[in-house]
Amino acid sequence: MQTEEDKFKDLEAEVNRLVEESASAKLQGKLTKSLELAKEAFNKERNLRKLREQNGMADQVNSELTFSVCVNMANQYQANKLYKEALNTYTIIVKNKNYPSSGRLRVNMGNIYYHQRNYPLAIKMYRMAMDTLPNTNKDMKIKILKNIGHAFVKLGQFQEAVDTYENIMEAQPDHHTGFNLIVGYYGLGDYEKMKKWFSKMLTIEMPGTEEMEEEALVTDVSNAPPSKSDPLKEYLKEQREKCYKYVTLAAKLMAPVIEKTVLSGYDWVLEALKVAELPTIESEIELSKAVYFIKRKEFEKAIELFKGFEKKDKVKMAIAANNISFLYYLERDYESAEKYAQVATQHDRYNAKALVNKGNCFFHKEEYDNAKEYYLEAIGVEANCIEAIFNLGLVNKRIANYEEAIQAFDKLQTILPSNPEVIYQLASIYEMCGNNQLAIKWYNILVTRVPSDPTVLQKIGSLYYKEKDEIQALHFYQESYRYYPSNIDTLSWLGVYYAKSDLYEKAIQFFERAAMIQPNEVKWKLMVGTCYRKMNAYQQALKMYQEVNAQYPDNVDCLRYLVMLCKDLGLNYEIYATQLRKLERGMELRSDTMAYAEPDQRINQVPTQGYSAVGDNGR
Repeated sequence: MQTEEDKFKDLEAEVNRLVEESASAKLQGKLTKSLELAKEAFNKERNLRKLREQNGMADQVNSELTFSVCVNMANQYQANKLYKEALNTYTIIVKNKNYPSSGRLRVNMGNIYYHQRNYPLAIKMYRMAMDTLPNTNKDMKIKILKNIGHAFVKLGQFQEAVDTYENIMEAQPDHHTGFNLIVGYYGLGDYEKMKKWFSKMLTIEMPGTEEMEEEALVTDVSNAPPSKSDPLKEYLKEQREKCYKYVTLAAKLMAPVIEKTVLSGYDWVLEALKVAELPTIESEIELSKAVYFIKRKEFEKAIELFKGFEKKDKVKMAIAANNISFLYYLERDYESAEKYAQVATQHDRYNAKALVNKGNCFFHKEEYDNAKEYYLEAIGVEANCIEAIFNLGLVNKRIANYEEAIQAFDKLQTILPSNPEVIYQLASIYEMCGNNQLAIKWYNILVTRVPSDPTVLQKIGSLYYKEKDEIQALHFYQESYRYYPSNIDTLSWLGVYYAKSDLYEKAIQFFERAAMIQPNEVKWKLMVGTCYRKMNAYQQALKMYQEVNAQYPDNVDCLRYLVMLCKDLGLNYEIYATQLRKLERGMELRSDTMAYAEPDQRINQVPTQGYSAVGDNGR
């Protein structure tokens, strides 16, 4: 027969099982399930305590089980972002004197406040947690100090942050903290301290150095291939790459500011890396230095630096050759651009950017099929290579393969949904296809990104006009005029529209503006005169035509208007009629002369049938 104690033990086992399942579900990402199991475990453990108390066995309550259940419950609340419930649970635990080691849970509470951007409370919790830790627990204290430093950075209190990071670097230096310390001094503008701690950072041993040296020694002695990778080696490799990243970022941050000139800063950093024997990072910084030259458009210096990789770093040579190719392309030295694009692809056939550069060279030579092939290969290497997809769309557009061009830009639009250039290309292609409705749709989307672009607004207006929607056309032409009142095409359209609508006063405004922009173009002044004439403002029309005639006495249209207008007004028009007849006779004479100058095509015609190539003398 099962005793009461046996029942209690079974219940404890059930609670332990639920806690383990809850923790496992959290690791699997099943957060809702993990919280449900945690609540079930909490309720069963509470019932178990009540049963023991009812049976007079309160002194046998398993406090460790209660502690683990409550901690798990708080953890699951935290994982499910139920921060209020998590903080309440943690608070109950840390205030319970039966749990002497619960003070370290204040780290979890600090993490919640940090996530909520309540950095002062987070710092308070971290410090309270540190006070409960013994001096022997050095690693945990260092981790908490890092969190305190991060919180100070978030608060913008850089002096407190660097003080915290310096304590860590003195006690247990690491590359991540060194990088954070340099960032803090960057914020304070203390460049000498940046140099000091960067030098200190370079003395920290990289993870896995000893293991790599031992493996290299064994390989050299035995001539055996390196042993297969194991999880520890992979972990050390990953940690080493992180450290390289922090040193590289720190070097790139420092170089432009630590000396009086940017180049001196780069030289100081490169020398420090050379002394520390970090050639990989040194090459990376040399690339950054070359990019600095590119930004200043000092292409020759950049190319010189890039060429230096050809002899000392074959891996970086592929990157360098790719950059050199791009620079030569910008300088329109297409032959050199193609040469270095070839070098880049030879060093690394799976470099999408290099393949794009190679395709660009063919595009310039109008070898569109070859260009398309390289763009497709680049996309095959890197499916989301933006440059390759964009250029593939362009090359298909150039060869009038509009369907594939739309496919390319549609794909790019999903990657860059707000990019104006991509949206413009889609609108432009639909316009070229004659699909005005879709073109209008995409141009309207483009206007939401670039609302003040007058060319786009004019495009929409012209498309609406083609679709015979003059109201919308007028609206967009007016908007285009508002942002760019000097566009001749816009002025012409608006002037003609208002003239056709018998709104001649408005039309005159646009024609007069066009005449100001193109003072040597006579048609604008003639249009102004015509508008005055349509308004029955004959004197103003006459004055305008007379001004045109004085400036352009050989303009036939102006003379005809003058003759007609003078007749209507009962004025003497003979002087204009005489000029007009003289000009018309001259035009007729030139026309007749051109007609006589044309050879009679019949004289030069030679029969193509019935005659041999050589004359037949027998006929």
